Amino acid sequence: FLDGGSPEKVYARAVESLDSIMQQLSEPTDLPLVRVVDGEKQPPPRSNFRREDFQRAVERAKEYIRAGDIFQVVLSQRFESAFNGEPLDFYRCLRFINPSPYMFCLNFGDDFALVGSSPEMHVRLVGNTVEIRPIAGTRPRGVTAEQDEANAAELLADPKERAEHIMLVDLARNDVGRVAEFGTVRVTEMMEIERYSHVMHIVSNVVGRSRAGCTAFDVVRATFPAGTVSGAPKIRAMQIISELENTRRGCYAGAIGYFGFDGNFDSCIALRCAVLKNGKAYFQAGAGIVADSDPQREYEETVNKARAMMKALAMASQVRTA
Repeated sequence: FLDGGSPEKVYARAVESLDSIMQQLSEPTDLPLVRVVDGEKQPPPRSNFRREDFQRAVERAKEYIRAGDIFQVVLSQRFESAFNGEPLDFYRCLRFINPSPYMFCLNFGDDFALVGSSPEMHVRLVGNTVEIRPIAGTRPRGVTAEQDEANAAELLADPKERAEHIMLVDLARNDVGRVAEFGTVRVTEMMEIERYSHVMHIVSNVVGRSRAGCTAFDVVRATFPAGTVSGAPKIRAMQIISELENTRRGCYAGAIGYFGFDGNFDSCIALRCAVLKNGKAYFQAGAGIVADSDPQREYEETVNKARAMMKALAMASQVRTA
């Protein structure tokens, strides 16, 4: 033993340490109250794409689709905004404005922080069940309940959105099939509507039973990156993304999650997330491009997806300790 203690004493200290951690986790965190004050308005974020340049990139992607290189590719634009606030304040504002299944605030001190509210699972392994929950197809939320229902009905009836979603469900089935026992891959939900603060999505769910000896690391290796943020086929889509996007993605469209000591794994796609670094906030939003995509609508989809981040940053810039 490194400290020269007996096994019994080392074990007792470990148990005591674990008990202390459990106690801390079970208690509420003593955070200072904050309030949002009127002050200088946050300037609008800047994009690395002008509207016309993004639309030209969409047209170029469609040329690759017509040439048979790919079936679909996800193009994104990156937004940049001044932000000198605290990562935790931004997280609290984002959680208030855009609550999502996966919320995270990873503060790496003076280097950078990563804050987000992702709607989409990357992959999950619980016991021997592998699960992917692809999201593809987006519309803005309606102002009224009637308009919201109309937007959802229009989304589900759109042939372009349906075709794109089905293609990405097939890609998810293929990814799960790479680590699942033959004959166990199933689609348990197909084309359901999920609503978030500013947009709604079409969502499906794919599961399979992992093969004997398959670990969480094997599952990540087989499924990364997600098809819903790259395209199909993945490798050629990523090559085209590298050509058409004028800034490296960084963490955007990657994965954030955890490996459990019990062998389980859960993760989300790095969406609706911002990198906070050197007084700036950087965040991205993308749209899936297929053969009949409308460049203007695809541009507007990326802006709609980014609205929650913009609002959260504007709110966080006005936060003051109560």
